[in-house]
Amino acid sequence: MSWIKTIPFEKATGKLLKIYQKVAGPNNNVDNVLKIHSLRPHSLEGHMKLYKNVLHHHNNTLPKWYLESLGTYVSHLNECNYCVQHHAEGLKRLLKEEKEKFEKIKKGIEEDQPVSGFNEKELNGFVYAKKLTLNHKDISQKDIEELRRSGYDDGEILEINQVVSYFNYVNRTVVGLGVDVAGDVLGLSPNDNNDPNDWSHK
Repeated sequence: MSWIKTIPFEKATGKLLKIYQKVAGPNNNVDNVLKIHSLRPHSLEGHMKLYKNVLHHHNNTLPKWYLESLGTYVSHLNECNYCVQHHAEGLKRLLKEEKEKFEKIKKGIEEDQPVSGFNEKELNGFVYAKKLTLNHKDISQKDIEELRRSGYDDGEILEINQVVSYFNYVNRTVVGLGVDVAGDVLGLSPNDNNDPNDWSHK
């Protein structure tokens, strides 16, 4: 499951158990990306607050399927198979009525050519995501100006920046500690955007 010790749900106590009860999915399953924090429950709490507010908050104005697509792409660039699997499945759930669109997006991400399924404005978000992930030292004000020219306002640019930054963080957590998907239920997420305290993966 990982290269460091983790505490399963049935052996959790105190603060860790309380957090596990908040994040658990079916049959008290806790995703390995969360369980990896179990030796430091405060780290898990911080991770969940960041994740919920960056990707699953009602004040975001960009569509969740688009933010999930950006996150999946960043994970592909970072060769984080764990996050690619989870968030591609999450994207599939979000686009359940648009199967063809999902397949085109998934194929484009796998081939590092995310074109189909996106308009020109959305594609510029991917350009920024790739540069921030692979060549962050080359980012300049011109990149932000380009996003503005594409039609993004500054709040939306912040949303893109935070999603890209979050996935770079979690990709390195997962890859750096050898986390795999064994035992996970793929694609579940805390989807009640209106409640920042609802962390359940149902």
